[in-house]
Amino acid sequence: MKKNILVNDGISKQGKNKLISYDFNVFDKKIAQEDLVEFINKNKIQAILVRSATKVNKNIIDSCPSLKIIGRGGVGMDNIDVEHAKSKDIDVINTPDASSISVAELVFSHIFSISRFTHQSNRSMPLEGDVSFKNLKKKYSNGFELKNKTIGIIGFGRIGQEVAKIAIGIGMKVLFFDKNINSKSIKIDFFDKKQISFELKVSEFKTVISSSDILTIHVPKLHSSLITKKEFKIMKKDACIINTSRGGVVNEKDLLESLNMNRIKFAGLDVFENEPIPDIKILMNDNISLTPHIGASTIEAQNRIGVELAEKLNKILNG
Repeated sequence: MKKNILVNDGISKQGKNKLISYDFNVFDKKIAQEDLVEFINKNKIQAILVRSATKVNKNIIDSCPSLKIIGRGGVGMDNIDVEHAKSKDIDVINTPDASSISVAELVFSHIFSISRFTHQSNRSMPLEGDVSFKNLKKKYSNGFELKNKTIGIIGFGRIGQEVAKIAIGIGMKVLFFDKNINSKSIKIDFFDKKQISFELKVSEFKTVISSSDILTIHVPKLHSSLITKKEFKIMKKDACIINTSRGGVVNEKDLLESLNMNRIKFAGLDVFENEPIPDIKILMNDNISLTPHIGASTIEAQNRIGVELAEKLNKILNG
């Protein structure tokens, strides 16, 4: 008998085809949070695949005896009651490797945008480009190069290491802090199959904060903000901060105050404290480069996520 899989937050075509090839019966539809229990029980769903939107909480876990697997497309599992699921002998899987490159590249999308004011000029040019071209050219002609700048990486897991690879390729100095990693060999693969390794050693948290021209955060969800007024005060005056990890890791009130008081220069945010309704003061600040939580949302990453989830489900459910 075919096993029933609910894909509640979408999956790539490659991932769906892979599930079908493993002889799963795939329900690829969005079921409202309040209707999940009824749908899962009615259709005897054995595995539910989610992204960040759907919450698989204690109530769903307790109310759906057919569930055998909860799959999260991506790294963080903040929206899943992991420990309770495991206590009920439900497997919880995710795809920690699949989106690392995509998130790292988005980090540099923000960094490049900030360094050459494109986040501002893309707002100004449609409005003023035809009448104030020379003024805009003057306004945005004081960008900075990334070569020889220092990038500080807080959290040196898979994504942080991918960020380091790009930074090294650009010619940046890399500092990192991670409470679980003392040193790391970073291997960079080139198009001609050559490979170069760099040995990086951990620095003190305060050193990374105070020494970085650009600070980027890659940590799991925390109970309180990691970067607050205290950290902003010891950052370089012209420093920039990027957050593509979790909303709230960088305290947004303190960030706005630091930007407005010229304690730091720019910020880049892909995640927000009040998603999906970010603070309007954040959205309207000219010194913040903004994206709507799209770190892992590339075609390549979504294909890898879908295929990896399908393979893991097949291994567990079909042996």
